[in-house]
Amino acid sequence: MSRIPQSLQRQQPLKEQAYQVLRVAILSGELPPGQRLVESQLAKELQVSRTPVREALRLLQHEELVTVDSENTLQVATFSEKDAAEFYDCRIALEQLSVRGACQNSTDSQQQELKRIVQQAEKLSTGKSSQLLNFQLLDLDYRFHRLIAESSQNFQLRSMLDHLFDKMTLLRIQTIQQNRSVLNICTEHQQIYDAIAHRDAEAAVEAIKHHLSASKERVVREMLTKNSVSEVLPPE
Repeated sequence: MSRIPQSLQRQQPLKEQAYQVLRVAILSGELPPGQRLVESQLAKELQVSRTPVREALRLLQHEELVTVDSENTLQVATFSEKDAAEFYDCRIALEQLSVRGACQNSTDSQQQELKRIVQQAEKLSTGKSSQLLNFQLLDLDYRFHRLIAESSQNFQLRSMLDHLFDKMTLLRIQTIQQNRSVLNICTEHQQIYDAIAHRDAEAAVEAIKHHLSASKERVVREMLTKNSVSEVLPPE
């Protein structure tokens, strides 16, 4: 099992700390999709009893970041091609509202931050592919879309997207390990930013629909390719 990076501090509720540490480990890829989660092992690494770990895992199950397999074993969630398509369909619907709101309500400082994220991703995309670089690009992609949602000033929309973004992060971790092209986002993000900067809601909606539809196609294609290869290869 991957190493959990820290033990817990006694001055804060242990359940909440265990939840936060495990959640970060999952969403950072430290505990990758499909990783088996053994309560006793996690408790040992976090240097706590099994009770707060058990309670934390229940919270993560509620968020659908942890699942139970057919053998009643806990593991980090993995998603199918159907799941991926459904996630993207939901995002396409919700993020049209998000960019419309951002065109109306984003502040100058939020627009400057969007521009900075686009420029940073452009710079990183020229680097040599590595796991670290992949995760940096993934983080920038999340921050870009999260900031647009925040800029919309629609709290309920932002809350719904946050829940979806968490599961999308796990999905993207599944697909970027061997093929960074699924994060080919720079041009598409630039077009979205330009529309928001000009407060052109119709252009922003078209840009976000194009971006998410293209991303959906790349991710689903990558998942189908990986599954086809795994079916051909003999078991180890």
